[in-house]
Amino acid sequence: MSRSPSFVRTIRRPPAKTAAGKRVRAFTEIVADFAGGAAGEQASRCSDCGVPFCQSACPLHNDIPDWLRLTGEGRLREAWELAAATSAMPEICGRICPQDRLCEGLCVLEQSGWGAVTIGSVERHLGDLAWTNGWIEPIRPTRERDASIGIIGAGPAGLAAADRLRSEGWAVTIYDRHDRPGGLLIYGIPGFKLEKDVVDRRTRRLADGGVVFELSCDVGADVSLEELRARHDAVLVAVGTYQARALAGPGFGPTTTVPALEYLIASNRVGLGDTVPDYDSGRLDAEGEHVVVVGGGDTAMDCVRTAVRQGAASVTCLYRRDRENMPGSRREVEHAEEEGVRFEWLGAPKALLGDGVRCARMRLSAPDAAGRRGVEEVPGGEFDLPATLVIEALGYSPEDLPERFGAPELAVRKGGELRVDPKSFMTGLEGVFAAGDVVRGPSLVAWAVRDGQDAAAAIHRWLQARVQEQAA
Repeated sequence: MSRSPSFVRTIRRPPAKTAAGKRVRAFTEIVADFAGGAAGEQASRCSDCGVPFCQSACPLHNDIPDWLRLTGEGRLREAWELAAATSAMPEICGRICPQDRLCEGLCVLEQSGWGAVTIGSVERHLGDLAWTNGWIEPIRPTRERDASIGIIGAGPAGLAAADRLRSEGWAVTIYDRHDRPGGLLIYGIPGFKLEKDVVDRRTRRLADGGVVFELSCDVGADVSLEELRARHDAVLVAVGTYQARALAGPGFGPTTTVPALEYLIASNRVGLGDTVPDYDSGRLDAEGEHVVVVGGGDTAMDCVRTAVRQGAASVTCLYRRDRENMPGSRREVEHAEEEGVRFEWLGAPKALLGDGVRCARMRLSAPDAAGRRGVEEVPGGEFDLPATLVIEALGYSPEDLPERFGAPELAVRKGGELRVDPKSFMTGLEGVFAAGDVVRGPSLVAWAVRDGQDAAAAIHRWLQARVQEQAA
């Protein structure tokens, strides 16, 4: 008699989540790791379908079905090695990727009503297990190569590229304007999603493996791009997107509103033990404030959930589209709602009133030829929200890098993103490459990791070709 599939016998059971009333009092991660053999039990629910949609939905194209199978069989180190083969930071992506709209969202079990395999939690479990058991070792290249790469930006794209390039034996130096490596992983993402020691152990591994970090170094101000080109055989630009989009309308401006990233950086710095004058003065501290966050992406969710933890009197997320059309993770919205955040869907700010925001009620228009629905104001639908702290989470674009780097030869697209050859990742400057959000535009950490790894492979091929030409 045939036995029923595991997903029929075993229900989806994610790791335990801290109750909302308790978790809002701290910035620690809200989801626990699997206990005992729960990870293997949940991994064994994978139906190993013929077409792994989970893998195609993953920016890194991780071999998800195979490492789930190995986990279910108790072959945990093999599972970890398979996960690490395609990703430089699986335990980080396992924590912060929006799996609900990527791998788990396209899981065949999810689509058929059985509940997705807990892919992200298993990935995180394997990574943490690897660190605990010493399976992750410092980078020790089998040979040292006679060339160096300078990487501008210590965020996920730069770190992923450094991991792959150093593993091939190239000398790597990372330059970053901040005083700690990690970029948005350290300063942009709150601890309740990603605790900082998880990032620190990754950057420590790179340093232990020979990667040099030049921190508090603002390329374009402290050192020029031309100097880096003279210092290194290749340069990778991986600076991300930091130019905040701002609200327009009466009362809105740099002295009355706060950009989301400035707010999140201040909170993360305080959590790391730094002194932040604008936090101490109350400008970037939500305690006792009526907070309105404008935007509907994951950064907006980070802001509203941070404000709750800082002790805000009220927290409202104002978004001009409806719940179904928001760009952020549905899971993050659910977490925010559990924590007491109010959502005003189909609402847009019109003016700042001193202690409140005048808003317009919006509605979705008919779909255009591409199926995209616009938004339009509902006549007579104005309403007011109390607001003593307004945070702009409207997205980001790249800084003017040709101007900042003094390199007009760097070509950019309409949005300011750097133009690169899609195969070689090289810009219009010989030996200068670019990857991550500064090329793709604001996107997911998983895409930054993927782009950094792909750019590293392209740089490796280019340097090898140069060495062969010089030897000929």
